[in-house]
Amino acid sequence: MKFQKFIDSVVLHANAGNGGNGCSSFRREKFVPKGGPDGGDGGRGGHVILQADPNETSLIGVYYSPHRKAEPGGFGKGKQMTGKCGEDLIVKVPMGTEIRNRETDELVAEILNADDQFIAARGGEGGRGNIHWKSSTNQAPTDHTNGEPGEEFAFHLVLKIVADIGLVGYPNAGKSSLLTKISKAHPKIGAYPFTTLNPIIGTMTFEDYSSLTVADIPGLIDGAHLGIGLGHEFLRHIERSSFLVIIIDMAGTDNRIPHEDYYALLKELELYKKEILDRPRLIVANKMDAPEAEEKLKEFIKNTSLNPIPISAESGEGLDELKKLIEEMCEK
Repeated sequence: MKFQKFIDSVVLHANAGNGGNGCSSFRREKFVPKGGPDGGDGGRGGHVILQADPNETSLIGVYYSPHRKAEPGGFGKGKQMTGKCGEDLIVKVPMGTEIRNRETDELVAEILNADDQFIAARGGEGGRGNIHWKSSTNQAPTDHTNGEPGEEFAFHLVLKIVADIGLVGYPNAGKSSLLTKISKAHPKIGAYPFTTLNPIIGTMTFEDYSSLTVADIPGLIDGAHLGIGLGHEFLRHIERSSFLVIIIDMAGTDNRIPHEDYYALLKELELYKKEILDRPRLIVANKMDAPEAEEKLKEFIKNTSLNPIPISAESGEGLDELKKLIEEMCEK
């Protein structure tokens, strides 16, 4: 099975269309004596417009086609005919895309909601036809102007996924299994680290038909804030989550101690962006079906004074309570 490549950082070269030239023309009709100037204006060049599309999940389209040029405006014609405006070029991008100046890295705009638009490069205005120069002292002007060139810019596009809930945890903590059980998403699941190599979005639906989006953030490792492992490639996708669900593995794989995992995860988030820790969060004790899980949960509570929600994503134990708590948090 072939998987589509996930791209969340690209460079876009946006080149708007040039305006069409104005026309220098005179009326030449059999029964119209002394026909005057009738040159029309040129048409405006097309804009390059970035538009948010809910169906786009990656910047892969821009990655493979980074140079985008809009259509130029048509030339003006005789009989005061204005040239055709160049067609705007719409570039579809995912919701949550940041648009930054490539040279300065300054944030220019954000596209967060469905159908949000940003004009990345404006088309040039059309030139003026010679009809504009006609006067009582200049009955036969030949003056006209050329269209203006379209704008040309280079942008750095960065995708930061917009989700209500961010699932955070070490590799193999069970985030992908949990996402599969509480939503209709089908991430790849395997018994080895970094099974998930890019964020996966799922939708939780409740009895009243309301819904929440959930993002499975690829597993953190120690030093992620420095770019180690998947590093910033996934940490930036946590930034827009309204609240966090921190998944702690109670099976104790790789000789890890659950409460140490918890504090290490918080430390990585704090070192990356301290304000992330100000968001509400739920702590989930996963893999409670493992033989040693009960003992490790007691140890976790003793060392943290926290009462995590015990679940087993594999068997479905505790998932109804978890969904209810998530719904209550979202209502607040």
